[in-house]
Amino acid sequence: MNKKAVIFDMDGVIFDSERLYMECCKEAAEIFGADNIESVVISCIGVNLEKTLRIYREAYGKDFPLDDFWHETTSRFRKKTHGGLLPVKDGAKEILELLKKNNIPLAIASSTKVGMVCDELKAAGLFDYFDIIVGGDMVSKSKPDPEIFLFAAQKLGYEASDCIIIEDSFNGVRAAHASGAYVIMVPDLVMPDDQIKALADAVLPSLGKAGEYLFENSFFRN
Repeated sequence: MNKKAVIFDMDGVIFDSERLYMECCKEAAEIFGADNIESVVISCIGVNLEKTLRIYREAYGKDFPLDDFWHETTSRFRKKTHGGLLPVKDGAKEILELLKKNNIPLAIASSTKVGMVCDELKAAGLFDYFDIIVGGDMVSKSKPDPEIFLFAAQKLGYEASDCIIIEDSFNGVRAAHASGAYVIMVPDLVMPDDQIKALADAVLPSLGKAGEYLFENSFFRN
């Protein structure tokens, strides 16, 4: 199996941001009386801002003070990340170093807006590892639609079937599978059910294991 490039999701894959965001949502939910917040947040993982807000509105109704809730959540998130410096997932830098050492083209395809993606990668010292960066505001459809991965592959100069996609979320795995890429899931907040396992080509416990897996199985042949 000869692959040409690797496309990463960002939140929950490169950064341990989804766990922090969940904490902030739970804290804000106590203030605003938002029940079942964990389930709602999990349903938003991997989707863009527009779809996230729609999910919240459907869950809590038109009278819920969503703007105030969102401001409270994002303010708490900024405080916890010390001005935007997100905690990097274990093994992230190592897998990026390994892939770049072997001259594998790399892309980020994140539902977050591209400006924020770039800022967060730069703050963590990871920006220069990536040849292409695609944010959710660069495409019209949110995951689980495959558009963002198809676009990232195109920007890299390949078909999606030439690429490996590393994702953590259910929506991300669905989108990656629909693109035709080889899909590696590294779960973050939620472990895959049988349906998601069937869509992923491999489910691995960490990015470190993902790096080992890629080269043990000779995905990148000259």
